[in-house]
Amino acid sequence: MIVSGFAGGELASRGRVRAFSAKDGKPLWTFYTVPGPGEPGHESWPQDNSSWAFGGAMVWQTPAVDAKRGLIYFSTGNAGPDFNGSQRKGDNLFSVSIVAIEAKTGKYRWHFQQVHHDLWDYDSPSPVVLFDLEYNGQLREAIAEIGKTGWVYILDRVTGKPLLGIDEMPVAQETRQNTAATQPFPVGDAVVPHSIDIPPAGFRLINGGQIFTPYWDQAVVAKPSPWGGTNWPPSSYDPRQGYLFVCANDQTGRFLVGPSQEPKPGSPYTQGVFGFSDIPLNGIFAAVDMHTNKIVWRQRWKDSCYSGSTATAGDLVFTGRNDGRFVALDSRNGDVLWEYQTGAGVNATASVFQYHGHERVAIVSAGNNFAGSPSGDSLWLFSLEGDLPPSDPPQALAARATAVSLNGGNATAGARVYAQVCAACHGEEGKGGHGAGPDITKVNALELVANTVISGKNNMPPFAATLTFAQIRDVAAYVATQLGKNKEISVPP
Repeated sequence: MIVSGFAGGELASRGRVRAFSAKDGKPLWTFYTVPGPGEPGHESWPQDNSSWAFGGAMVWQTPAVDAKRGLIYFSTGNAGPDFNGSQRKGDNLFSVSIVAIEAKTGKYRWHFQQVHHDLWDYDSPSPVVLFDLEYNGQLREAIAEIGKTGWVYILDRVTGKPLLGIDEMPVAQETRQNTAATQPFPVGDAVVPHSIDIPPAGFRLINGGQIFTPYWDQAVVAKPSPWGGTNWPPSSYDPRQGYLFVCANDQTGRFLVGPSQEPKPGSPYTQGVFGFSDIPLNGIFAAVDMHTNKIVWRQRWKDSCYSGSTATAGDLVFTGRNDGRFVALDSRNGDVLWEYQTGAGVNATASVFQYHGHERVAIVSAGNNFAGSPSGDSLWLFSLEGDLPPSDPPQALAARATAVSLNGGNATAGARVYAQVCAACHGEEGKGGHGAGPDITKVNALELVANTVISGKNNMPPFAATLTFAQIRDVAAYVATQLGKNKEISVPP
């Protein structure tokens, strides 16, 4: 079988996982992650409206398979609309949940909800990890997933029950949002901060900026942000040490309910904005002991952490950096043992294998749109006998990009660049998107657009090493002369 989830968490869609025959593509079963009438969990949605039919809970990640148990496991995305819970009273299952279903039939087996009635886009896009480990002297079949909350949720993968304590704790309330009275708090450590010590300029702290701080028509800041915690990057696991290695981000989120929208499948359906403060984010890479859910070691990066990791039996953990470095850390303490410049963002996950008795490590170096890391198209193969010199760093390209001429920009070509690179954060119409870019429809200065693309601003990374000179010139022409302005394309000769 081929098993796949579907996108559309911000597009008024109902989440699902489907299985197809690998032989002929025939559909075999469908599991809806938002239960319909008569299905287990439907009672967690309002019974007097159809909000469940547009309820989100998409599956961003690759499901995991337990061949022994005949089960498939995955975790789910936010409820829809993301930031307005007024019309979807209840816990909104199976959004932001770890779910187990039968592989042959797609039949529901169990679930654990990580965030009730999500209002913060605290979905769970990072893949689940299956492992066996002793708890209280007994070997247990376990499953773990770290969400955007920055907590690792450790469960028995047979029953779905916590293997370490996860306590339901009271949280701050906002009746207009139909907030859940309690939220699950795992015993152990959060990988990222869950409160704000000093407010960003222009904001007063509400509830200490703590996780699960509610909001309505006045913007509030809190941690984590909709960026996470942990986003898509896969975690890795060392079965000898019992350590889970996770990639996360520390960023201040800005939360505010937006105008109501009719749920039209395929159209934006957030009723709010993916907002952040202008305080730059930091990446966090950490090892968490699955025996205790406590942090073993943790390090802060100056840029985002947006890369998968791979652990080895030689006390190494391989991961990548946005600036083009592929690094090997000592998995016991996080020390950097080796690094190599690939020339583009290393945001994929390394593959470790043996060939003719020799160890090999392979990694794709191609950059990532959401990380804003330099693009490329290289596959690197490493061994202990390798002698290929490293690439030039992306910064060398960035330094040369400041000489881009704005003459002759092609706004039509720039529209294509915008759709591929910019729309994810700024939205197709330039009014803000999933990556929380601001409204740029009123920007009309070519120089301002080009300089921002080259150098970055606030949480927007520089794209000087990601785009060619011509692409920067073209996208500047498109944004400054056409985006959101409903007029003829007009660019300098």
